[in-house]
Amino acid sequence: MFLSYFCITFEDSEPLLVKAARGDPVTRPPAWMMRQAGRYMAVYRKLAEKHPSFRERSEKTDLIVEISLQPWEAFRPDGVIIFSDILTPLPAFGVPFDIEEVRGPVIHSPIRDEDALKALHAIDLDKLSFVGDKAAVLGFVGAPWTIATYIVEGGTTRTYTTIKRMCHTSPLVLQKLLNHLTEAITEYIVFQVQSGAHCIQIFDSWGGQLPPNMWERWSKPYIKQIVNAVKKRCPGTPLVLYINGNGGLLERMKDVGVDVIGLDWTVDMADGRSRLGPQLSVQGNVDPAYLFSTLPALTDEIHRVVRCAGPKGHILNLGHGVLVGTPEEAVAHFFDTARSLNYDDIFFSEVNQEPSLIVS
Repeated sequence: MFLSYFCITFEDSEPLLVKAARGDPVTRPPAWMMRQAGRYMAVYRKLAEKHPSFRERSEKTDLIVEISLQPWEAFRPDGVIIFSDILTPLPAFGVPFDIEEVRGPVIHSPIRDEDALKALHAIDLDKLSFVGDKAAVLGFVGAPWTIATYIVEGGTTRTYTTIKRMCHTSPLVLQKLLNHLTEAITEYIVFQVQSGAHCIQIFDSWGGQLPPNMWERWSKPYIKQIVNAVKKRCPGTPLVLYINGNGGLLERMKDVGVDVIGLDWTVDMADGRSRLGPQLSVQGNVDPAYLFSTLPALTDEIHRVVRCAGPKGHILNLGHGVLVGTPEEAVAHFFDTARSLNYDDIFFSEVNQEPSLIVS
């Protein structure tokens, strides 16, 4: 059992990451990484040679468990996130897709009009049984706007012109699609929590591609609906919201209702803390490129981020996912450094030290 395997490593019944997400007192920041499992690990690449289909690797239970646990067994992070994809639930509500090696996700029947909407149906959780009771401590979903970009554009895009045009030319169709996604994603989150996930991260990966006023109109209300529904049905489960390129959205994200806001590496952690206020926990935000630097430089940056985040309500992470080609030695050093941290030493033992200095 994946979850029981993982839980035996905790000193008590509640993971450090959950405590930090809620803003409870902890002795150090918990640490995990987005894209924690994947191509940077030699053991993953070896497994991928035997199972070349990403859909198989991300939808077959024994492979999900094995891959999800690869970084746990190698680095002992404070959270294990399920190896999956934000598009995984799409076939369960009527949107089949493929993942091609070069193009990435491909949706052969994009939804751009009223007739295409007829293909949608309520989410069939039986089609997601490969998650089952193997759900990770950290579950995740894509936000409605982000999922809609793939469904409307037919796959990945650099411009988002088709869906942005729909905001003005077919707003009712887009609203219906986003409403359907909101209901399906809500059910998928609850399913993950009931299957054992301690915490859920919502990825609005492409929300930062919208102007702030457009994000307020086309993304934020749907995320709020999800958060409100999940909080009622799973009141003890912390929720994290991450938007890539969220520097211009932080103040607008404050009242979404999540427990934690993830900051990307382009936001100064101290500035992000100040703008979000003390009521919210934060996650991040070491630049993934630091993992290609020297280990002392990585250590210094981790300490800087932790100092800027403060001694409460911080989950240490990268500001984006682990990059392909990242040295495994650097990932190990990241987690070793995180485990060595102690808030008493950093914030309270040297009260006369200038706050701008880095403790290493």
